[in-house]
Amino acid sequence: MQAEKLTGTVKFFNEGKGFGFIKHDGSSQETFVHVSGLKDQVKENDHVEFELQEGRKGVNAVNVRVIQ
Repeated sequence: MQAEKLTGTVKFFNEGKGFGFIKHDGSSQETFVHVSGLKDQVKENDHVEFELQEGRKGVNAVNVRVIQ
């Protein structure tokens, strides 16, 4: 089964600590993202595509890629 692709904007990303948050498009929902879930390097305000995956401490964004 193919995972649903979502889009959003990187609200915050701390390169030193390797994590941040993505705000979903069309929603106030935010999802945690860890550097291990990135396909591309990201920075604040990047528009990204991602999937959701259950992690040890809740839902994480994975397969995060920058889109135009």
